[in-house]
Amino acid sequence: MLTIFLFSLFFSFFLTIPTILFAKKINLITDKNKRFHPAHTHFGKIPRGGGIPIFLTLLIASLLFLPINKIILGILISSFLLVIVGLIDDYYDISPYLRFLLNILISSIVVGFGLGIPYISNPFGGVIKLDQWKISFDFFGSHQIWILADFLSIIWLTWLMNMVNWSKGVDGQLPGFVGVTAFFLGLLSQRFTAHDISVQTVSNLAFITSGAYFGFLIWNFYPQKIMPGYGGGALAGFLLGILSILSFGKIGTAILILSVPMIDAIYTILRRIKNKKSPFKADWGHFHHRLLEVGWGRRRIAVFYWLVSFILGIASLFLKGIEKLIAFLSLFVILIVFILIIEKVKKIK
Repeated sequence: MLTIFLFSLFFSFFLTIPTILFAKKINLITDKNKRFHPAHTHFGKIPRGGGIPIFLTLLIASLLFLPINKIILGILISSFLLVIVGLIDDYYDISPYLRFLLNILISSIVVGFGLGIPYISNPFGGVIKLDQWKISFDFFGSHQIWILADFLSIIWLTWLMNMVNWSKGVDGQLPGFVGVTAFFLGLLSQRFTAHDISVQTVSNLAFITSGAYFGFLIWNFYPQKIMPGYGGGALAGFLLGILSILSFGKIGTAILILSVPMIDAIYTILRRIKNKKSPFKADWGHFHHRLLEVGWGRRRIAVFYWLVSFILGIASLFLKGIEKLIAFLSLFVILIVFILIIEKVKKIK
């Protein structure tokens, strides 16, 4: 596992170098003076397209270290399509509504390859089965659609794509907490798997993902030389969602480790709806924006996200269902109160 992690880290690191040069050559850059985006915090001209080295690392490492079965093939195909969508968005800024529909389509593709949530852990004990309702049909062979399991899988993957992608506002923020989350999902996946796929395969996939994002982090940390772009951000949420499903439905674990970006996303959606704005429209109002407003630097914000994810990752190794729920709700209250205090102070000033 250490070999796989280090291979992915170094491979991603070195692949990012030609990606930066390529992005500059084809003008795949973000220039705040020419391309206004209300959520951007950076200055100058920054190359985009960070999804390219991360996906290529995922692809090469998977071919070298994973058995290419039906589910792994579905993950690679769907990830490729997601990175293509990301590159198009990085270049043309496509509609957020179209992106959302494509997210659902890509999530449906990987679910069609056999990924699903057959059951989830009940925080009060036992499991909640989701594989009781199915539709069987014949089309070039016998197929089954697990209605509730497949539907929730698509919703979960689509949610994580967007939620994680929203938390990439400052240099080094996203790849750091994604690398940490994937690392702990890799450790926890050693216990069980919920699919016809070995525990070791799930664990190796997690360490490939972790290494790929940590390798990219070196170039993305302040002052960033390249941005993750939509491809790198959405792919992060997509892979974390897949890992949480494969590792015995570690949905609760993923929610706990990703508490800060998760709570930020929930609050952002509610805030936009309250202000009669589209939840899909970007704005300056995320948690990392609030931290910038109170004087935090980009390095400090990024390290804060990493440390919180690391601490919650450690906690996830020991906390059980109801304890994870209590920890998440406690952090939810603390974070919301903190955000509301910052907004109140801002209005007074």
